[in-house]
Amino acid sequence: MNDNREKEIAKVTLLGSVVNFVLLVFKFVAGFLGNSSAMIADAVHSLSDFVTDIIVLLFVNISSRPKDESHDYGHGKYETLATSVIGAILLCVGFGLFWGGCSRIWDYYVNDVPLESPGVIALIAAVASIIIKELLYQYTQRIGKKVNSQAVIANAWHHRSDAFSSIGTMLGIGGAILLGEEWRILDPLAAVIVSIFIVRVSLMLVQPAINDLLEVSLPEQTEQEILDIIMENPHVQKPHNLYTRRIGNTIAIEVHIRVDGAVSVREAHEWTREIERKLRARFGEMTHIMLHVEPLA
Repeated sequence: MNDNREKEIAKVTLLGSVVNFVLLVFKFVAGFLGNSSAMIADAVHSLSDFVTDIIVLLFVNISSRPKDESHDYGHGKYETLATSVIGAILLCVGFGLFWGGCSRIWDYYVNDVPLESPGVIALIAAVASIIIKELLYQYTQRIGKKVNSQAVIANAWHHRSDAFSSIGTMLGIGGAILLGEEWRILDPLAAVIVSIFIVRVSLMLVQPAINDLLEVSLPEQTEQEILDIIMENPHVQKPHNLYTRRIGNTIAIEVHIRVDGAVSVREAHEWTREIERKLRARFGEMTHIMLHVEPLA
């Protein structure tokens, strides 16, 4: 199962990296030939996509390794770290685009620096990017959910953020071309608007990843579901001291349960095995479970 998962992740990420490389070259050429700051900013965003594809390939390969002497809980958090890196890169790209666009707008209105009209090739590149990156998002998102990979899903959103970026770029370039000289400000303005969306997406990715790295507990609803599964066993009473956290794409559950103190160790062991089977059936075979048995007072 892990081998198939790693192959699926590698396949979708390699496809994304090839597409991103072709797009970023095309966008840079179109941006320089078409004299469009919005398209050059969009090309930088595609460059960040390409870099994050490489990061996903490296980190997912590490996270799929089994536990060893130095990693008793496995290497799952390397994938969470990859998600954090992707989000941080997106955040930097967003602020960079915002600063660059604002600088050109400032120069235009305050320093009387003229803006040149972008070329049609930049508009064509923006339209092509929207179509290609949205298709890539849909495919990557589907694979990410199928293999339950935070990093792949994060990378899918990076693809969609590039599509959003290109929508704003298309509107800015199209308006600057079609509406005349006084509307050329739409080109840098597009970069500013797009940067806000990129920053928002980056924060959506970084926050849950940081929560996982800080070992924030699972949602209350999930913890209640865990307790309900435990209480399905009629021999178990008063589960308490429940501790939960995420380890990459898996979770860890530690809880104390009370049973009749007169039963044998073998019986208590069988009951805990039954609870573990039910929990793994619900949350995945790789779920880390630690049940501490206590006698009823």
